[in-house]
Amino acid sequence: MGGVLFGLSIGSMSGILCSAWLVKRFGTRNVILVTMSCALIGMMILSLALWLTSPLLFAVGLGVFGASFGSAEVAINVEGAAVEREMNKTVLPMMHGFYSLGTLAGAGVGMALTAFGVPATVHILLAALVGIAPIYIAIQAIPDGTGKNAADGTQHGEKGIPFYRDIQLLLIGVVVLAMAFAEGSANDWLPLLMVDGHGFSPTSGSLIYAGFTLGMTVGRFTGGWFIDRYSRVAVVRASALMGALGIGLIIFVDSAWVAGVSVVLWGLGASLGFPLTISAASDTGPDAPTRVSVVATTGYLAFLVGPPLLGYLGEHYGLRSAMLVVLALVILAAIVAKAVAKPDTKTQTAMENS
Repeated sequence: MGGVLFGLSIGSMSGILCSAWLVKRFGTRNVILVTMSCALIGMMILSLALWLTSPLLFAVGLGVFGASFGSAEVAINVEGAAVEREMNKTVLPMMHGFYSLGTLAGAGVGMALTAFGVPATVHILLAALVGIAPIYIAIQAIPDGTGKNAADGTQHGEKGIPFYRDIQLLLIGVVVLAMAFAEGSANDWLPLLMVDGHGFSPTSGSLIYAGFTLGMTVGRFTGGWFIDRYSRVAVVRASALMGALGIGLIIFVDSAWVAGVSVVLWGLGASLGFPLTISAASDTGPDAPTRVSVVATTGYLAFLVGPPLLGYLGEHYGLRSAMLVVLALVILAAIVAKAVAKPDTKTQTAMENS
Protein backbone atom coordinates (compact mmCIF):
# COMPACT_ATOMS: atom_id res chain seq x y z
CA MET A 1 0.00 0.00 0.00
CA GLY A 2 2.80 2.41 0.88
CA GLY A 3 4.48 1.76 -2.47
CA VAL A 4 1.22 2.37 -4.31
CA LEU A 5 0.57 5.65 -2.49
CA PHE A 6 4.16 6.68 -3.20
CA GLY A 7 3.03 7.20 -6.80
CA LEU A 8 0.84 10.08 -5.64
CA SER A 9 3.69 11.74 -3.75
CA ILE A 10 6.12 11.41 -6.65
CA GLY A 11 3.53 12.64 -9.13
CA SER A 12 2.49 15.61 -7.00
CA MET A 13 6.01 16.86 -6.39
CA SER A 14 6.98 16.35 -10.04
CA GLY A 15 3.98 18.36 -11.17
CA ILE A 16 4.67 21.18 -8.73
CA LEU A 17 8.35 21.37 -9.66
CA CYS A 18 7.51 21.54 -13.39
CA SER A 19 4.62 23.97 -12.97
CA ALA A 20 6.59 27.23 -13.12
CA TRP A 21 8.22 26.27 -16.43
CA LEU A 22 4.87 25.15 -17.86
CA VAL A 23 3.12 28.39 -16.87
CA LYS A 24 5.91 30.56 -18.28
CA ARG A 25 5.97 28.52 -21.49
CA PHE A 26 2.24 28.10 -22.16
CA GLY A 27 0.33 30.44 -19.81
CA THR A 28 -2.07 29.59 -17.00
CA ARG A 29 -5.14 28.97 -19.17
CA ASN A 30 -3.49 26.28 -21.30
CA VAL A 31 -1.79 24.66 -18.31
CA ILE A 32 -5.03 24.53 -16.29
CA LEU A 33 -7.01 23.10 -19.21
CA VAL A 34 -4.49 20.39 -20.09
CA THR A 35 -3.50 19.39 -16.55
CA MET A 36 -7.06 19.26 -15.22
CA SER A 37 -8.02 17.14 -18.23
CA CYS A 38 -5.10 14.84 -17.46
CA ALA A 39 -6.20 14.69 -13.81
CA LEU A 40 -9.58 13.37 -14.97
CA ILE A 41 -7.78 10.81 -17.13
CA GLY A 42 -5.78 9.81 -14.05
CA MET A 43 -9.04 9.22 -12.17
CA MET A 44 -10.29 7.03 -15.01
CA ILE A 45 -7.05 5.04 -14.83
CA LEU A 46 -7.66 4.59 -11.08
CA SER A 47 -11.16 3.31 -11.79
CA LEU A 48 -9.82 0.86 -14.37
CA ALA A 49 -7.06 -0.27 -12.00
CA LEU A 50 -9.61 -1.06 -9.28
CA TRP A 51 -11.71 -3.01 -11.77
CA LEU A 52 -8.64 -4.99 -12.90
CA THR A 53 -7.28 -5.20 -9.31
CA SER A 54 -3.88 -4.00 -10.57
CA PRO A 55 -1.71 -2.26 -7.93
CA LEU A 56 0.81 -1.19 -10.57
CA LEU A 57 -1.82 0.46 -12.74
CA PHE A 58 -3.30 2.09 -9.63
CA ALA A 59 0.12 3.58 -8.79
CA VAL A 60 0.38 4.88 -12.37
CA GLY A 61 -3.07 6.43 -12.06
CA LEU A 62 -2.10 8.13 -8.81
CA GLY A 63 1.08 9.42 -10.45
CA VAL A 64 -0.82 10.88 -13.41
CA PHE A 65 -3.43 12.42 -11.11
CA GLY A 66 -0.82 13.82 -8.70
CA ALA A 67 1.40 15.32 -11.40
CA SER A 68 -1.55 16.86 -13.23
CA PHE A 69 -3.26 18.24 -10.15
CA GLY A 70 0.02 19.53 -8.70
CA SER A 71 0.73 21.56 -11.83
CA ALA A 72 -2.87 22.73 -12.06
CA GLU A 73 -2.90 23.99 -8.47
CA VAL A 74 0.13 26.20 -9.01
CA ALA A 75 -1.29 27.54 -12.29
CA ILE A 76 -4.64 28.27 -10.61
CA ASN A 77 -2.88 30.12 -7.80
CA VAL A 78 -0.84 32.18 -10.28
CA GLU A 79 -4.08 33.07 -12.04
CA GLY A 80 -5.73 33.92 -8.72
CA ALA A 81 -2.84 36.19 -7.77
CA ALA A 82 -3.19 37.96 -11.13
CA VAL A 83 -6.93 38.44 -10.49
CA GLU A 84 -6.09 39.96 -7.10
CA ARG A 85 -3.76 42.47 -8.71
CA GLU A 86 -6.38 43.44 -11.32
CA MET A 87 -9.18 43.79 -8.75
CA ASN A 88 -6.98 45.30 -6.04
CA LYS A 89 -8.91 43.06 -3.68
CA THR A 90 -8.07 39.87 -1.79
CA VAL A 91 -9.73 36.84 -3.42
CA LEU A 92 -7.28 33.94 -3.02
CA PRO A 93 -8.54 32.97 0.47
CA MET A 94 -12.08 32.71 -0.90
CA MET A 95 -10.82 30.56 -3.77
CA HIS A 96 -9.19 28.24 -1.26
CA GLY A 97 -12.44 28.34 0.72
CA PHE A 98 -14.29 26.89 -2.25
CA TYR A 99 -11.60 24.21 -2.42
CA SER A 100 -12.35 23.34 1.23
CA LEU A 101 -16.08 23.44 0.51
CA GLY A 102 -15.60 21.10 -2.43
CA THR A 103 -13.60 18.74 -0.24
CA LEU A 104 -16.44 18.64 2.28
CA ALA A 105 -19.01 18.09 -0.46
CA GLY A 106 -16.93 15.34 -2.06
CA ALA A 107 -16.49 13.59 1.27
CA GLY A 108 -20.24 13.78 1.89
CA VAL A 109 -21.10 12.36 -1.53
CA GLY A 110 -18.47 9.66 -1.10
CA MET A 111 -19.95 8.61 2.26
CA ALA A 112 -23.42 8.51 0.71
CA LEU A 113 -22.30 6.38 -2.24
CA THR A 114 -20.50 4.02 0.13
CA ALA A 115 -23.61 3.75 2.29
CA PHE A 116 -25.63 2.79 -0.79
CA GLY A 117 -23.06 0.14 -1.70
CA VAL A 118 -21.71 1.82 -4.84
CA PRO A 119 -18.32 0.24 -5.71
CA ALA A 120 -15.25 2.47 -5.60
CA THR A 121 -14.66 1.76 -9.30
CA VAL A 122 -17.99 3.32 -10.24
CA HIS A 123 -17.60 6.10 -7.67
CA ILE A 124 -14.25 7.31 -9.05
CA LEU A 125 -15.44 7.03 -12.65
CA LEU A 126 -18.56 9.08 -11.86
CA ALA A 127 -16.43 11.73 -10.14
CA ALA A 128 -14.23 12.00 -13.25
CA LEU A 129 -17.22 12.30 -15.58
CA VAL A 130 -18.93 14.90 -13.38
CA GLY A 131 -15.76 17.00 -13.43
CA ILE A 132 -15.64 17.37 -17.22
CA ALA A 133 -18.34 20.01 -17.69
CA PRO A 134 -17.28 22.40 -14.87
CA ILE A 135 -13.68 22.44 -16.10
CA TYR A 136 -14.57 23.26 -19.70
CA ILE A 137 -17.15 25.86 -18.67
CA ALA A 138 -14.91 27.60 -16.12
CA ILE A 139 -11.89 27.71 -18.43
CA GLN A 140 -13.78 30.10 -20.73
CA ALA A 141 -13.49 32.84 -18.08
CA ILE A 142 -9.68 32.61 -17.88
CA PRO A 143 -7.84 34.96 -20.26
CA ASP A 144 -5.05 33.63 -22.40
CA GLY A 145 -1.43 34.54 -21.66
CA THR A 146 -1.41 35.06 -17.88
CA GLY A 147 1.93 33.98 -16.46
CA LYS A 148 3.38 33.69 -19.95
CA ASN A 149 3.09 37.45 -20.39
CA ALA A 150 4.75 38.04 -17.02
CA ALA A 151 7.63 35.77 -18.00
CA ASP A 152 8.06 37.62 -21.31
CA GLY A 153 8.17 40.89 -19.40
CA THR A 154 11.12 39.77 -17.31
CA GLN A 155 13.15 39.16 -20.45
CA HIS A 156 12.86 42.82 -21.51
CA GLY A 157 12.61 44.61 -18.16
CA GLU A 158 14.31 44.69 -14.83
CA LYS A 159 14.78 41.20 -13.47
CA GLY A 160 15.06 42.07 -9.80
CA ILE A 161 16.54 39.81 -7.13
CA PRO A 162 16.67 36.09 -8.05
CA PHE A 163 14.17 34.15 -5.97
CA TYR A 164 16.85 32.05 -4.26
CA ARG A 165 18.52 35.22 -2.92
CA ASP A 166 15.32 37.05 -1.99
CA ILE A 167 15.21 37.15 1.82
CA GLN A 168 11.56 38.20 1.84
CA LEU A 169 10.57 35.24 -0.33
CA LEU A 170 12.56 32.85 1.87
CA LEU A 171 10.80 34.18 4.98
CA ILE A 172 7.45 33.77 3.22
CA GLY A 173 8.55 30.16 2.73
CA VAL A 174 9.03 29.88 6.50
CA VAL A 175 5.47 31.13 7.06
CA VAL A 176 3.91 28.71 4.56
CA LEU A 177 6.04 25.85 5.92
CA ALA A 178 4.73 26.48 9.43
CA MET A 179 1.09 27.00 8.48
CA ALA A 180 0.97 24.09 6.03
CA PHE A 181 2.61 21.91 8.67
CA ALA A 182 -0.15 22.93 11.10
CA GLU A 183 -2.86 22.16 8.55
CA GLY A 184 -1.34 18.87 7.43
CA SER A 185 -0.76 17.61 10.97
CA ALA A 186 -4.43 18.22 11.81
CA ASN A 187 -5.58 16.49 8.62
CA ASP A 188 -3.57 13.37 9.43
CA TRP A 189 -3.47 13.19 13.22
CA LEU A 190 -6.26 15.24 14.80
CA PRO A 191 -8.85 12.43 15.19
CA LEU A 192 -6.23 10.08 16.70
CA LEU A 193 -4.93 12.91 18.90
CA MET A 194 -8.43 13.40 20.29
CA VAL A 195 -8.90 9.66 20.88
CA ASP A 196 -5.50 8.84 22.40
CA GLY A 197 -4.72 12.19 24.00
CA HIS A 198 -8.11 13.27 25.33
CA GLY A 199 -10.19 10.10 25.57
CA PHE A 200 -12.71 10.77 22.82
CA SER A 201 -14.44 7.87 21.09
CA PRO A 202 -13.43 7.28 17.45
CA THR A 203 -16.77 8.70 16.27
CA SER A 204 -16.39 11.80 18.44
CA GLY A 205 -12.82 12.20 17.22
CA SER A 206 -14.08 12.34 13.63
CA LEU A 207 -16.71 14.91 14.60
CA ILE A 208 -14.00 17.01 16.26
CA TYR A 209 -12.08 16.94 12.99
CA ALA A 210 -15.22 18.28 11.29
CA GLY A 211 -14.94 21.25 13.67
CA PHE A 212 -11.40 21.87 12.46
CA THR A 213 -12.55 21.73 8.83
CA LEU A 214 -15.38 24.12 9.63
CA GLY A 215 -12.88 26.56 11.13
CA MET A 216 -10.71 26.29 8.00
CA THR A 217 -13.67 26.94 5.70
CA VAL A 218 -15.03 29.89 7.69
CA GLY A 219 -11.56 31.41 7.97
CA ARG A 220 -11.00 31.27 4.22
CA PHE A 221 -14.38 32.72 3.27
CA THR A 222 -14.13 35.60 5.75
CA GLY A 223 -10.38 36.18 5.65
CA GLY A 224 -10.40 38.43 2.58
CA TRP A 225 -12.50 41.06 4.39
CA PHE A 226 -10.08 41.21 7.30
CA ILE A 227 -7.04 41.37 5.00
CA ASP A 228 -8.44 44.28 3.00
CA ARG A 229 -9.56 46.09 6.16
CA TYR A 230 -6.34 45.63 8.13
CA SER A 231 -3.28 44.12 6.40
CA ARG A 232 -1.68 40.84 5.43
CA VAL A 233 0.84 41.14 8.24
CA ALA A 234 -1.79 41.75 10.92
CA VAL A 235 -3.99 38.89 9.69
CA VAL A 236 -1.13 36.39 9.36
CA ARG A 237 0.16 37.28 12.81
CA ALA A 238 -3.31 37.09 14.37
CA SER A 239 -4.01 33.79 12.58
CA ALA A 240 -0.73 32.27 13.72
CA LEU A 241 -1.31 33.35 17.32
CA MET A 242 -4.88 32.03 17.20
CA GLY A 243 -3.62 28.71 15.88
CA ALA A 244 -0.89 28.63 18.52
CA LEU A 245 -3.51 29.24 21.23
CA GLY A 246 -5.66 26.38 19.96
CA ILE A 247 -2.72 23.96 19.64
CA GLY A 248 -1.34 25.00 23.03
CA LEU A 249 -4.66 24.41 24.79
CA ILE A 250 -4.91 20.94 23.22
CA ILE A 251 -1.38 20.09 24.36
CA PHE A 252 -1.39 21.48 27.88
CA VAL A 253 -5.03 21.44 29.10
CA ASP A 254 -6.51 18.10 30.21
CA SER A 255 -10.09 18.92 29.32
CA ALA A 256 -12.11 17.25 26.58
CA TRP A 257 -14.41 20.28 26.34
CA VAL A 258 -11.50 22.71 25.96
CA ALA A 259 -9.86 20.45 23.38
CA GLY A 260 -13.08 20.28 21.37
CA VAL A 261 -13.37 24.07 21.22
CA SER A 262 -9.65 24.55 20.59
CA VAL A 263 -9.70 22.67 17.29
CA VAL A 264 -11.86 25.46 15.84
CA LEU A 265 -9.16 27.96 16.82
CA TRP A 266 -6.60 25.65 15.22
CA GLY A 267 -8.62 25.56 11.99
CA LEU A 268 -9.19 29.31 11.92
CA GLY A 269 -5.50 29.91 12.60
CA ALA A 270 -4.26 27.61 9.84
CA SER A 271 -6.86 28.62 7.25
CA LEU A 272 -5.19 31.67 5.70
CA GLY A 273 -1.53 30.63 5.73
CA PHE A 274 -1.40 29.02 2.29
CA PRO A 275 -3.50 31.51 0.26
CA LEU A 276 -1.91 34.55 1.92
CA THR A 277 1.64 33.38 1.27
CA ILE A 278 0.76 32.66 -2.37
CA SER A 279 -0.47 36.25 -2.73
CA ALA A 280 2.62 37.59 -0.99
CA ALA A 281 4.99 35.50 -3.12
CA SER A 282 3.53 36.85 -6.36
CA ASP A 283 4.22 40.41 -5.15
CA THR A 284 7.87 39.96 -4.19
CA GLY A 285 9.23 40.56 -7.67
CA PRO A 286 8.97 39.69 -11.37
CA ASP A 287 8.49 36.12 -12.58
CA ALA A 288 5.46 35.44 -10.39
CA PRO A 289 5.03 31.82 -11.63
CA THR A 290 8.45 30.80 -10.31
CA ARG A 291 7.94 32.60 -7.02
CA VAL A 292 4.49 31.09 -6.48
CA SER A 293 5.89 27.67 -7.40
CA VAL A 294 8.68 28.02 -4.81
CA VAL A 295 6.22 28.86 -2.03
CA ALA A 296 3.73 26.19 -3.13
CA THR A 297 6.48 23.56 -3.24
CA THR A 298 7.54 24.51 0.30
CA GLY A 299 3.95 24.18 1.48
CA TYR A 300 3.42 20.81 -0.16
CA LEU A 301 6.70 19.53 1.26
CA ALA A 302 5.33 20.41 4.70
CA PHE A 303 2.13 18.52 3.88
CA LEU A 304 4.07 15.45 2.75
CA VAL A 305 6.96 15.37 5.23
CA GLY A 306 5.34 16.85 8.33
CA PRO A 307 2.76 14.18 9.23
CA PRO A 308 5.20 11.22 9.01
CA LEU A 309 7.66 13.15 11.20
CA LEU A 310 4.95 13.75 13.79
CA GLY A 311 4.01 10.08 13.63
CA TYR A 312 7.59 9.09 14.40
CA LEU A 313 7.75 11.52 17.33
CA GLY A 314 4.32 10.39 18.51
CA GLU A 315 5.48 6.78 18.73
CA HIS A 316 8.27 7.77 21.10
CA TYR A 317 6.82 10.68 23.08
CA GLY A 318 3.06 10.64 22.46
CA LEU A 319 1.06 12.70 19.98
CA ARG A 320 0.34 15.54 22.39
CA SER A 321 4.06 16.04 23.00
CA ALA A 322 4.79 15.72 19.28
CA MET A 323 2.47 18.66 18.63
CA LEU A 324 5.01 20.89 20.39
CA VAL A 325 6.86 20.96 17.06
CA VAL A 326 3.76 22.34 15.35
CA LEU A 327 3.29 24.89 18.13
CA ALA A 328 6.88 26.12 17.82
CA LEU A 329 6.60 26.51 14.04
CA VAL A 330 3.33 28.44 14.25
CA ILE A 331 4.86 30.82 16.80
CA LEU A 332 7.82 31.26 14.43
CA ALA A 333 5.35 32.17 11.65
CA ALA A 334 3.91 34.90 13.87
CA ILE A 335 7.40 36.27 14.49
CA VAL A 336 8.33 36.52 10.78
CA ALA A 337 4.83 37.56 9.61
CA LYS A 338 6.15 40.91 8.37
CA ALA A 339 7.53 39.07 5.34
CA VAL A 340 4.05 38.90 3.77
CA ALA A 341 3.66 42.70 3.68
CA LYS A 342 2.52 44.18 0.38
CA PRO A 343 5.14 46.17 -1.54
CA ASP A 344 4.86 49.95 -1.38
CA THR A 345 3.24 51.79 -4.28
CA LYS A 346 6.53 52.73 -5.97
CA THR A 347 7.84 49.18 -5.80
CA GLN A 348 4.56 47.76 -7.10
CA THR A 349 4.51 50.22 -10.02
CA ALA A 350 8.10 49.35 -10.94
CA MET A 351 7.29 45.63 -10.86
CA GLU A 352 4.25 46.10 -13.10
CA ASN A 353 6.21 48.26 -15.56
CA SER A 354 9.02 45.69 -15.74
